[in-house]
Amino acid sequence: MTASLTSPWWVMRMAEYLGIRPRFSDNLMHGGSSFIAQLHIARLALEARECHAVLICYGDTPRSAPSSSRLNNMRAELDPQLYEHPYKPFNPVTSYALAAARHMHQYGTTREQLAEVAVAARKWAQLNPEAFAQGPLTIGDVLASPMISDPLTVRDCCLVTDGAGAFVVMRAEDAEAIHPKPIHVLGSGVAHWHRQISSMQDLTVTPAAQSGVAAFVAAGLKPSDIDVLQLYDAFTINPILFLEDLGFCKKGEGGAFVSGGRIAPGGALPVNTNGGGLSFTHPGMYSIFLVIEAVRQLRGEVGARQVKADTALVHGNGGVLSGQATAILANSR
Repeated sequence: MTASLTSPWWVMRMAEYLGIRPRFSDNLMHGGSSFIAQLHIARLALEARECHAVLICYGDTPRSAPSSSRLNNMRAELDPQLYEHPYKPFNPVTSYALAAARHMHQYGTTREQLAEVAVAARKWAQLNPEAFAQGPLTIGDVLASPMISDPLTVRDCCLVTDGAGAFVVMRAEDAEAIHPKPIHVLGSGVAHWHRQISSMQDLTVTPAAQSGVAAFVAAGLKPSDIDVLQLYDAFTINPILFLEDLGFCKKGEGGAFVSGGRIAPGGALPVNTNGGGLSFTHPGMYSIFLVIEAVRQLRGEVGARQVKADTALVHGNGGVLSGQATAILANSR
């Protein structure tokens, strides 16, 4: 299973490249949330005995060979349903800036609180030798960096890097037979309500409110049972919205919730412990790295950034707050 920003054929190319003839395959495309949504599909396929093991993988090179932006612009020119396009928004940043501005207006969220998300991510990245951006970053640095789409500056926006990742999903009994530390998927959920930001009914409420409930119900857990979170942080407003919609704080309280280093190293709730899309990596789509980091944390494999964790929540975001996917993982059944 895979997905791509540039071609609908990558699942076929993957099988060709690996020299395999899969019994089951899928290239569900929900943008950046695709690989957690595919984790949900893989669970269903395994439960139905359609296959024995599912490989979920992704790789892209938007930094060294930028092509997806040009292709997306071409598609927008040809798609009459994208009625925002004639107004030339600088998407996706402009769309997320609308959500950030609305949250600031409606709930009093501040630019400093948005910046807290970027600073926390950088502090985690400084503990991760694989992170792309490891230099010092302060709230003042975020606020003073060039404005991209008001109120978001360049440091409120994710990286553009090359990168790749993969993981394998199996039935629990099969995984336990071959791996000393299998990580269990306790629950998952997927939701999408819109494609364009102008079609959102409320710019401060995302489909994470639906996908999160599904994952928690399936897992039989609640937010207070989660030890570590990996949230798709394409922009600094994202974790604030997702913390609210997933039930870690009330709607409108996300800005205050992330303040004071709460989600940074040493804080009460570790979030994006590899540095996230803001400081670790972001090769076009990011959610595969959420799963990989959660697994590494639950196995105790990440050295200086290791936290005490038996449960992890991973949450992917695709489009412009469009497709959301949530999964809850644990190091035991």
